[in-house]
Amino acid sequence: MLDLVDEFRALLAGLERGGVEFAVCGGLAFAIHARPRATIDVDLILPIEEVERAKQVAREQGYRIEAGPFVIRREVIEIHRLSKPDPETGDLLSLDLLVVTPALTPVWKTRERVSWEHGTVPVVSRAGLVTMKRLRASGQDLDDIRILEAEDDTD
Repeated sequence: MLDLVDEFRALLAGLERGGVEFAVCGGLAFAIHARPRATIDVDLILPIEEVERAKQVAREQGYRIEAGPFVIRREVIEIHRLSKPDPETGDLLSLDLLVVTPALTPVWKTRERVSWEHGTVPVVSRAGLVTMKRLRASGQDLDDIRILEAEDDTD
């Protein structure tokens, strides 16, 4: 079974070596800013001109199934997905590359580097993460927003 943390660490290292500009978003950013929770993919935000270089790094690490781009809302959400099959189970680990659109430019501009056990990682800010979660507004996103805002209130 593919280990999400190992895959995440390898992707980050490859992207850094390749000089790709990106920031972690989604469930892993939530884990960095608040607390770990179950997530089944890696979400990164990056400028459109970095997408092909990021895909090349991912391909080199076994992410060979490509889909997209998916335009969820014009000039708001565009996603390029690559997935890596687990050789033992056939399960897929997906990497979603979210393009910096006009709606996400403020999120991109407020990204930061945060320390974690393997060095530092570029990640969207807490406020940027809330903005992104509001755009999607799934049940999980709304729960995450409540947790992030409650923790902000206690700081």
